[in-house]
Amino acid sequence: MSCALFDLDQTLLPYDTQALFCNYVLRREGWRRAYPAVFLPALPLRALRILSTRNLKRVFLSYLWKMPRSRLTELAHAFAEQEVPPLLYPQVAAEIERHRKAGRTLILNTASPDIYANAIGRVLGFDHTIATKVRFSRDPLPLIPDIDGPNNKNDAKLKAMRHLMPVDLSLPLPGSWAYSDSKADLPMLRFVEHPVVVNPDPFLESVALEEHWEIMRPHRPQKNRLAFALDCARQSLGLWTPPITAA
Repeated sequence: MSCALFDLDQTLLPYDTQALFCNYVLRREGWRRAYPAVFLPALPLRALRILSTRNLKRVFLSYLWKMPRSRLTELAHAFAEQEVPPLLYPQVAAEIERHRKAGRTLILNTASPDIYANAIGRVLGFDHTIATKVRFSRDPLPLIPDIDGPNNKNDAKLKAMRHLMPVDLSLPLPGSWAYSDSKADLPMLRFVEHPVVVNPDPFLESVALEEHWEIMRPHRPQKNRLAFALDCARQSLGLWTPPITAA
């Protein structure tokens, strides 16, 4: 099996899609901007490691409180079709097309919630999308939605896609590629014959240089990590306006 594995956030596009989708929702349903009253008290609990990343993600999703599943599906599809494509790194989008033409199986493997990641995978033409699974135990959504299984990160990404791999799996997977910006994806990058890092941080760059991996450096709209954090903050409050090219 020959495949191309792609992370989503800061790999396909220079943003955190959790904050980006939140921004998309809040700009359409402004009353949901009250959700920080639930989310902000959870941040020090995460800092103290009382709350896991998985559970912090559940609390962040409180901005979707009382949203009917049909409305969430509508917003997710519109977000994937209208907002995401203009924000993609052109160079990385070109890699998706290159692997598609070569007949490789395209897999989007992300820690982002499946409530919109599945729609992004469909719009971008991936064969499979693997994401953190938000459980719809009731409709409309409760204040703190449940998550089925683990936060899809680190080794969890490999376990989640094992059913797509050949039974006689040999590693690194020959004739296959993986793309990520994050050291959390080192297991996925080492899973394939051709790892590619996208705008890596210093640690991941040092690993890539030591192991002779390809490094892609597409242009980022933010000059530094502080600018990225400010974008995330504005997006999480519904105060971020997409670039003119995304209009």
